[in-house]
Amino acid sequence: MPTPLENLRIVLCRPSHPGNIGSAARAMKTMGLGDLRLVAPERYPAPEAEWLASSAVDVLAQARVHATLEEAIGDCVAAFALSARQREWSPEVFAVREAAGAALARAAAGPVAFVFGSESAGLTNEEMFACQVLVHIPTDARYTSLNLAQAVQIVTYELQMAQGGARPAPRAEKPATVADLEGLYAQLEEAGVASGFFDPADPKRLRERWRRLFARASLEREEVNILRGLLRALMRNWPAK
Repeated sequence: MPTPLENLRIVLCRPSHPGNIGSAARAMKTMGLGDLRLVAPERYPAPEAEWLASSAVDVLAQARVHATLEEAIGDCVAAFALSARQREWSPEVFAVREAAGAALARAAAGPVAFVFGSESAGLTNEEMFACQVLVHIPTDARYTSLNLAQAVQIVTYELQMAQGGARPAPRAEKPATVADLEGLYAQLEEAGVASGFFDPADPKRLRERWRRLFARASLEREEVNILRGLLRALMRNWPAK
């Protein structure tokens, strides 16, 4: 069975420079991580990635390329999004040190991803809302821009440090995966439209609000199944209009 550290995954969304991919792989290996995922990289494989990976070419060799973020994190029990930008609407916000401890605790039950955006634009709102936690790396307020590989190094360092004191409690039930939660959100929207409660033309931030609500709840898979079963039963027994 994988250890919590082995269950941690680094996901790079749309990286534009292969050198950053290689440097990220090196940062990971120095801190004991090996699961690297690339979402729609602009140029990969490339020799620059191997040059900057140094002795971490094995991490590059095992890296998996995905077309979408959903593919890269669908089996994860939690996903932590990295962003320096303040967002009006976002998942729960953790400082990176706090996030590292929380991630290790959740990794006792299954894969956990840290998701990084592209060098030029960071994560899109859609990519951020696919995650349950927004992670902030403290910097000088006058210059908050970190190089992608530097950000990966900071996160992996904090994970390595947190491992020494992390004593995750075993969970009796399997936690919900990202794919489980996405199924629940889709069914909530379907039920909301069918009942007249939710108007897709005027959503009033309902989608963001229920994502924040269930992200805080840390649902188990059985709990998601109960909620979806309830929604199906309600929809089946609604009187025909």
